[in-house]
Amino acid sequence: MARTPLMAGNWKLNLNHVEATGLVQKLAWTLKDFRYDQTKSEAAVIVPFTDLRSVQTIIEGDKLPLFWGAQDVSVHASGAFTGEIAADMLAKLNCSYVVVGHSERREYHGETDALIGQKAKVVFDAGMTPIICCGEVLEIRKAGTHVEYVLGQIKECLAPLTAEQVAAAVIAYEPVWAIGTGEVATPQDAQEVCGAIRGYVAEAFGEATAEAVRIQYGGSVKANNVVEIMGQPDVDGALVGGASLNADEFAKIVMFYAAGA
Repeated sequence: MARTPLMAGNWKLNLNHVEATGLVQKLAWTLKDFRYDQTKSEAAVIVPFTDLRSVQTIIEGDKLPLFWGAQDVSVHASGAFTGEIAADMLAKLNCSYVVVGHSERREYHGETDALIGQKAKVVFDAGMTPIICCGEVLEIRKAGTHVEYVLGQIKECLAPLTAEQVAAAVIAYEPVWAIGTGEVATPQDAQEVCGAIRGYVAEAFGEATAEAVRIQYGGSVKANNVVEIMGQPDVDGALVGGASLNADEFAKIVMFYAAGA
C-alpha cells in the first residue's frame, strides 16, 4: 500500500495570527515556485489555537495546497474546564490534524499514555486525524530499552482505538533527546523504532492496518537530513519543529522527494 508522506510543521508557542498569515502565504508561494506535487507529500501546519481561524481563512480562501491542525485537544466536550479546547471546536475550524501526546505536553503537563489515548479517540470521533506522539528520553536510549519503552507508550495510546482508526492515524516517533537540540537520530535509529511500531501494530491490529498507518520521525529534522531519513522503509513523514518556522527550509523538507532531481 502506498502511504503518502505527511510533513507537518509544529509551530509550538510561536507566531501571532498576523505572523501566521504571512508565513503560510510565503510557504505556499515557495512551494509553488518549487513545483510542489501534493500527491508525493502532504504539507501541514500545526499552529497555536489563536492562529487557527486566520490560517483556515487564508488556506481555504486562496485554495492553498496545505492542511492545518492544532497542537492539543481536551478530552472534554464542554463544561467548566477553563482554558481547554474541545475537539468539536477544532472540527468547526476544519482542522485535519490534531497533535496529541507531544513530549512537551507529557513533561510539562503530566499527560499519561492513557490520557493521550482518550484524546486520540475524541479527535477521531470529531472527524479529524490524531498525530499520536511517542519517544524516549536520553537515559532510556542509553540503557538500550528505547524500543520496549516506546512500544509500551504506543500500546496504551492505541488501546481505545479500532483497527480502522489506527489505520487512519498518524504516529510520530520523536526521541526526546533529539527535539530542539540539534541532535538527530540516525536514519537507522529512526527505522529501528518506526519499524518496531509497525510490527506492533501488525500484531495487535492486523497486517492491513500496519501497512496503512503512517509513522513519522521528529527531532531536529532539517532540509540537509530529511532525504536520508525519508529513505527508510517505515518512515512516512516528519514532524518538524523549529525548521517549520522558516518557509524556505520547510518547503525544502516538504519537497524532499525532489532532491537531486
